[in-house]
Amino acid sequence: MPKGWTHSEAATLPTAGLTAWRALVVNGKIKAGDDVLILGTGGVSIFALQFALMAGARVWATTSSDEKAQWLLKKGVAGVVNYRTEAEWGKKIFDMTGGRGVDHVIEIGGPGTLSQSIAAARIGGHISLIGVFTGVTGDVPTGEIIAKQLKIKGVAVGNRAHQCDMIKALNATNIRPVIDCIFPFEEITAAFEHQIGNRHIGKICLEL
Repeated sequence: MPKGWTHSEAATLPTAGLTAWRALVVNGKIKAGDDVLILGTGGVSIFALQFALMAGARVWATTSSDEKAQWLLKKGVAGVVNYRTEAEWGKKIFDMTGGRGVDHVIEIGGPGTLSQSIAAARIGGHISLIGVFTGVTGDVPTGEIIAKQLKIKGVAVGNRAHQCDMIKALNATNIRPVIDCIFPFEEITAAFEHQIGNRHIGKICLEL
């Protein structure tokens, strides 16, 4: 674990932090000047935001909440689209980048959001397929994938070497995980209810 981190902070890394690190740094080879799209404000997306800014990239985001949109903008996001009021949010993000599209998409929705992520991506862009919150199967716009020559790669956490490299980076920066709230283990039901309510930003922790 990084120096000086609490156990709750360190607990955010093996899944959320490492998944974002592998998606952008290991697989995506992110570099300064790249454009990154994150979906929502969950643990993986927020770590991706932090790692992207650390690399000197520009970050765009989607959310369903005006309050969360303001939080994202304060954290350095270049622009936010509310996907509840903007059905074609992928095209909106594409236009916001000046008609170029994003280099990387942190895709956590699955079949219900993939088509919009494809629309937001640039030619030759990289989509990290991480989550399946909208289901495990669905229609895929294969023609647009071919036309844009996209790279879509499934990501399921990472290995020990990736983790060690990530920790080196965290020790060299002032990045700390965003923890929405910490519940005692006896309140585990309340913790799940808080998550289901979709009110959180970042991670929810339990302390034993």
